[in-house]
Amino acid sequence: MADQKRDYYEVLGLSKESSADDIKRSYRRMAMKFHPDKNPGDAEAEAKFKECAEAYEVLSDQTKRSNYDQFGHDGVRGQGMHDYSHMGFDDIFSMFGDIFGGGGGGGGGRQRRSGGQRRSRAQRGLDIETQIEITLEDVLNGAQKEIEFKRRDLCKKCTGSGSEPGSKPSACGTCNGQGQVTQSGMGGLFQMVTTCPTCKGEGKMVTNPCSTCSGSGRENVTRVLNIKVPAGIAEGQALRHNGEGEPGASGGPQGDLYCYIKVKEHEMLIREADDLIVRLPISFSQATLGAQIDVPSLEGTQLLTIPEGTQHGTVLQVRGHGLPNLRNQRRGALLIQVLIEIPKKINKKQRKLLEEFAETEDEKVFPESKGFFDKVKEYINR
Repeated sequence: MADQKRDYYEVLGLSKESSADDIKRSYRRMAMKFHPDKNPGDAEAEAKFKECAEAYEVLSDQTKRSNYDQFGHDGVRGQGMHDYSHMGFDDIFSMFGDIFGGGGGGGGGRQRRSGGQRRSRAQRGLDIETQIEITLEDVLNGAQKEIEFKRRDLCKKCTGSGSEPGSKPSACGTCNGQGQVTQSGMGGLFQMVTTCPTCKGEGKMVTNPCSTCSGSGRENVTRVLNIKVPAGIAEGQALRHNGEGEPGASGGPQGDLYCYIKVKEHEMLIREADDLIVRLPISFSQATLGAQIDVPSLEGTQLLTIPEGTQHGTVLQVRGHGLPNLRNQRRGALLIQVLIEIPKKINKKQRKLLEEFAETEDEKVFPESKGFFDKVKEYINR
């Protein structure tokens, strides 16, 4: 658990003001102190050695360090962090070999592995993205959804080795199993050691490929997963499921699954943050005289009182009938925008009544109209 981890600066005996060089020097000193060759069979020293490596991975990376300084251990979750508790010493040496002067552990016997072979660095598996469509009702109440997605898993037949069961990979002929090749330059004045281009640093080649995965060590599988969608989630947000991505390389941890949310459009309601908006058409007489009208919501209809003299575009609200906030679950409002509809056709009786009404109209009766026409007069008389 993140809250059980020690502060990374404390682990390396540093402060937040420490420079990159300070971090590098301190990690080398602490790693040598708890080195496995100097502490054989000491489980506590082994744990501290791995703790120092984890701290160094974060503090030596500018982006991870910045996130850690702002948000603590939560800030570096899902940032491609390695799981050191399940890593061997040689994996850690290969990751930070430059700290120990190039070869590996700096402790004599661990500088080279069997015949000088350099093991490939453990790498975290790839993350996977998928999308799930939910309704506004799901946003209101939360939901359990079943999703299906594809990923490349370790081949079950060869368990990821790439070789047909019963056979083993052979040493790479290009690097003789070293995982590295040496090239000379400037007439032999210097040598450059690079990763072997044939075996990609593995030091071995599959000679009898697995019939299922053709030697790749991976196969496509379909996964079905039940996920919990929390109430109040928004369009575009992602639900992360640890370890549901693709397997890592060289024993690295599995990646994560990110399930992005798409909210299906509602036929009558529009979402605006935690509020719901409905556009309500009413007649001229309802706006003038006032009325009570049933308006749609996610929980059936709500009775809305239209005040006398309501103007076109007026927004009325029913509190507590919007969507819950993702953090505190407080609900927004149902907002009703009033749209006054003018009939395109009227009968003789309606026309006569409107004409009689028009004869009684006075601009003083309509303060908004009066204000508009006053501004027009001022503009003309400039």
